[in-house]
Amino acid sequence: MFKKSLIMLSLVSSLVMASKEEFVGSGKGYNGDIKVRVSVENKKITDIEVVKHEESGFTRRAMKKINDEILSSQSLDIDNIAGATYTSEGIKEAVGKAIASSGVILNKVAKKATINEELKDLETDIVVVGGGGAGLSAAIAAKENGARVILLEKMPMVGGNTNYATGGINAADTSIQKKLGIEDSAELYYNDTMKGGKNLNNPSLLKKLTEESKYAIDWLISKGTDLAEVSFSGGQSVKRIHRPTGGKAVGPVIVDALNSTLENMGVETKTNNRVVKILMENNKVSGVLVGNNGKEYKINAKAVIMATGGFGANADMVSEYNPKLKGFGTTNNPAITGEGIKLIQEVGGDLVDMEQIQTHPTVVHQTPNMITESVRGEGAILVNRDGKRFINELETRDVVSKAELEQKGKSAFLIFDQQTRENLSAINGYVKKGLTKEANNISELSKIIGVDSKELEKTITRYNSFVKNGKDSDFGKKGLPREIVKAPFYAIEVSPAIHHTMGGVKINENAEVLDKNGDKIQGLYAAGEITGGVHGGNRIGGNAVTDIIVFGKIAGENAAKEVKN
Repeated sequence: MFKKSLIMLSLVSSLVMASKEEFVGSGKGYNGDIKVRVSVENKKITDIEVVKHEESGFTRRAMKKINDEILSSQSLDIDNIAGATYTSEGIKEAVGKAIASSGVILNKVAKKATINEELKDLETDIVVVGGGGAGLSAAIAAKENGARVILLEKMPMVGGNTNYATGGINAADTSIQKKLGIEDSAELYYNDTMKGGKNLNNPSLLKKLTEESKYAIDWLISKGTDLAEVSFSGGQSVKRIHRPTGGKAVGPVIVDALNSTLENMGVETKTNNRVVKILMENNKVSGVLVGNNGKEYKINAKAVIMATGGFGANADMVSEYNPKLKGFGTTNNPAITGEGIKLIQEVGGDLVDMEQIQTHPTVVHQTPNMITESVRGEGAILVNRDGKRFINELETRDVVSKAELEQKGKSAFLIFDQQTRENLSAINGYVKKGLTKEANNISELSKIIGVDSKELEKTITRYNSFVKNGKDSDFGKKGLPREIVKAPFYAIEVSPAIHHTMGGVKINENAEVLDKNGDKIQGLYAAGEITGGVHGGNRIGGNAVTDIIVFGKIAGENAAKEVKN
């Protein structure tokens, strides 16, 4: 009898083991293929593991959320994660291919979970609204200075527009520059930025930005951020833009480092929570009203830091403040819609420079895909349909954008070679996404993109002579890192799109929000693209990241001091 029981148990175990199977599939993500391993038991998906991908680090949360929703619903009919659409689609495609021969029958329509959770009011010292680079920096700085902090993000994952930052972070007189023998100063950085901003920058805010920039670099490095390289960017007179090794996109690297720091510190982060009102009591901030799944709750707090970004993804708001830009595309995260600015207006906050809206000159023509300024910094040139250069490629973004729109077709072509690709890993992603055209020689490339072959060859020969002599006799471009000589050769058609809103909430150098009389609103702080005044009439490439880190950190530190007092 005992032996029979053992045999039966063994048979049952074998059947159970036999019913567990694994299947592998691949789908196309944003930067390349995503490979998953799907576990199936009794014709149901029991586990999904992403075994290989080339997506940016910030998509890790999106992958987990998509996987969890597929498991819970047993369906691929689920919503994509906003801000990670391509990654979401890639996961779903990979899972679909993996289970194609598994016998699993998925639900055609995912059952939406009914959320009956009762939302209770909360209490803390500081609420940070917005989980981009400025919000993450503010939350960490506040926590480091002894405050209790809750971070709110309306999207399913943190990072915001910082996830899209590719070029780098500007800073002067840094430890990295000194190691590389680059002479720079806060004063020179100030002068370059004031000139680039058309002398419309707020002097006290700009002084704070440039003087604090070197400390921001050290602070980021202390949090695990790789910023080992320094290069040129448009509008700068020296190599000043700090970036990760190999020219990786800086935004995801910073978000990963700061988010990991935040998690290790135990700061509560609540995603999918949208602030609908800033609460006031006796003329000072008392907290926020938050919306979640159709319900609302309060967080009572002694200070609120608004870091919700600008309004570059809000076409109506863009055209309201600058009608000339009606109909332009955008490079912005879909969350960047300006409601934080409106919330501050409702409690008396003043605005500044709202009409100052920047276009980025190298966005893939008729798409939202931005090509980092570092491509030009590493030696790419811009040519028109006649095969001729028409601008100093490292001029400020507004100048390059205007020059492009004056060319035939209102677009231009970035031209570079294999050397540039080898020195900037971000280009690998552009190639994999099919954004580039390539050929083994310039004549062949000219035919592919419809540019005059003889003129383009003449242009490149002339440009290469400038590199050899160290002087651009045509347009005065500074920084001529390499000739365009190594095959294959690449081209990307580009044109301007909405990239950054320089205007926003008026703050002082302590990141305190000011009212129309210039007085601070007690307990209310703001940092990052939600604010105005720092960049004036044009933002220099690499300064947005400096802005979010410097003033995010300042907002967190000063809010914590106010709470203590």
